[in-house]
Amino acid sequence: MLVNADKPNRWKEDVQASVAFFNHWFVNSAPKVYRDSRVLATIEVKNAMQHSNDFREISPATIREYPGIVPVLRMAMAPPIARDRLIGLSGTKASLQKSLESGILPSRMSDAALDSNLTLLCDVLNGLLDLDLFPWIAKNSTTNDYERELAAVVVADRLCGAQADPIVRNAQERRQLAAIESWLIAHDYTKGVHAANRPLTEMESGTFAFRMNVSVANGQSRRVNIPVDVVVQPKKSMSGGFPMMIEAKSAGDFTNTNKRRKEEAQKVRQLRETYGASVSMLLFLCGYFDTPYLGYEAAEGLDWVWEHRIDDLAIAGL
Repeated sequence: MLVNADKPNRWKEDVQASVAFFNHWFVNSAPKVYRDSRVLATIEVKNAMQHSNDFREISPATIREYPGIVPVLRMAMAPPIARDRLIGLSGTKASLQKSLESGILPSRMSDAALDSNLTLLCDVLNGLLDLDLFPWIAKNSTTNDYERELAAVVVADRLCGAQADPIVRNAQERRQLAAIESWLIAHDYTKGVHAANRPLTEMESGTFAFRMNVSVANGQSRRVNIPVDVVVQPKKSMSGGFPMMIEAKSAGDFTNTNKRRKEEAQKVRQLRETYGASVSMLLFLCGYFDTPYLGYEAAEGLDWVWEHRIDDLAIAGL
């Protein structure tokens, strides 16, 4: 039974309600989320300053010992630079930068190559360092607590500014999954873990799991794992015993949703090609999803439940 995909007469009203729901959450929650992230970022910057002698010692040896310092250093530049810009300016390998941004050293690079690349990296970082923000470097003087605190807050704000969208998006995703979990538990479902080596059709009735990797066919002989936000085995088994898949989606503007609308369609297509046409996937929507987006997803055989009307999960079979 379709929940919303076959009711276009309600779409416009639901879009308006969903936008209002998202905006209310954003105004009331996003500032705190950002402030909390900035507090953590300030601690990260202060640690980086401590490891580098207040940015006086940006050297291959420092980065070798503390590779996770590099994202902070990028924000200590004038102007702050993105990861790809640092790769281009330094002429270093992208694989090196990817590792450093993850807080580790590359495992397949020789010591000589690593030193060579880190030297190139440090030449750029030292050359672009924001000396107005770190006056003790130009003056070759000691750092006082006021200067250090001010510099740490500014760099932390830059760090959070560069990550503002992911910070808010991740907070929204956590909230959506928490809403689904609360609803399922209130309706006598149990959160569990389904062993990866067991078929999904053997998932225990009345259970659910988050962030499961589901194996799908990708070509004639290859298989790949695709992540699914929520997998629920209804208390009353669906056709073929295959659980329901739920993808939590939120958006703060209409443009990005229409750019990415093919992603969900591709995912459900792979699932159905692997497990059969009866596979059911729901989108759990909150925010700026307009009628063109909804029409595209409906045409691709997808249905959805709006977060502002979460009880529609029961209509979907849960």
